[in-house]
Amino acid sequence: MGSVFETIMLVCFGLSWPMNLMKAYRAGTARGTSLWFILLIITGYIAGISAKILTGQINYVLIAYLLNLAIVSLNLIVYFRNVSLDRKSAANH
Repeated sequence: MGSVFETIMLVCFGLSWPMNLMKAYRAGTARGTSLWFILLIITGYIAGISAKILTGQINYVLIAYLLNLAIVSLNLIVYFRNVSLDRKSAANH
């Protein structure tokens, strides 16, 4: 039963990341986005994945962790894209 609730939690968090990704991509700026926050979330997902592997609890919950990690990692890529766009914009002004 614990895995079911853990999966529900991960799905709830996971649904917010694609929305955040699209918002950041459309905004085209890194202003208002925290690199440290993104890195902290990535670290948390890596820790969750590591815990599953180290305890041998490799089940469907691991898929939710991996999907969330992938989407948050895309947020990291968009962050650096937006930083680059911000620099180009500042150079043009």
